[in-house]
Amino acid sequence: MKVGLTLFPTDYSIAPAELARAAEERGFESLWFPEHSHIPARRETPWPGGAELPKMYYDVYEPFIALAAAAAVTRTLLLATGICLVVQRDPIQTAKHVATLDRVSNGRFLFGIGAGWNREEIRNHGTDPKERVAVMRERVLAMKEIWTRSKAEYHGRFVDFEPLMTWPKPVQKPHPPIHVGGGFPAGARRAIDYGDGWMPIFGRDEIFARLPEFRRMAQDAGRDPAKLEVSVFGMRPDAGELAKAREAGIARVILGVAPEPADKVRPVLDRYASLVHSVG
Repeated sequence: MKVGLTLFPTDYSIAPAELARAAEERGFESLWFPEHSHIPARRETPWPGGAELPKMYYDVYEPFIALAAAAAVTRTLLLATGICLVVQRDPIQTAKHVATLDRVSNGRFLFGIGAGWNREEIRNHGTDPKERVAVMRERVLAMKEIWTRSKAEYHGRFVDFEPLMTWPKPVQKPHPPIHVGGGFPAGARRAIDYGDGWMPIFGRDEIFARLPEFRRMAQDAGRDPAKLEVSVFGMRPDAGELAKAREAGIARVILGVAPEPADKVRPVLDRYASLVHSVG
């Protein structure tokens, strides 16, 4: 079982490059950065994690730039968006961002995506929140065309462009793995439909109990369950929970780190690394 880290990089947290070096030195497999372009001053949508939206949501860095900094100082660490809000992004430009990051990292990018929860934020980007799931699907399918064809075109309800040419193409073929975030069963269905993995959040679904059903759903859709990685986001640093995840056949767990300065983060990484080693 692979173990990754996630942190909201901010101007008061450990820097992305320093965190990436520290993670690679301690043997972590991947580093995942989230995305919020902004938080509207007038908020209506409840935060799924609780009552008060944490400050880090307002302050988080742009993920592709932060991950590029991390790529420049590492050699083996996988670099990931966790998650990229594709419904708030132009698909042609995002396809170039993905391909460029995959190039500068020499094929180390994982494309974690999600439809988002903050309806006001989504609306500010010109998308009806009620349409966000359908928008995400079309934008992903359009990006796949861009990554895999010299002349790409796409004609859908939300994405529509005539033949175009754009480079670079990703190092990974046919494209970087797409890990679709979301709960069960809707998020799982989206992952099976157009993803390479499913990324549920720990504590919001009975993930371990749902795995057999997820695998049956994949088989029924003509997908090989063994080729759909399940990455559990936001796992607690608990030896018992990690052992359960490994026994359940989870491909990857992603441990959260608070956005604090380096002198506070490094001891946390040491504890996590020791815990992971003890679980095996």
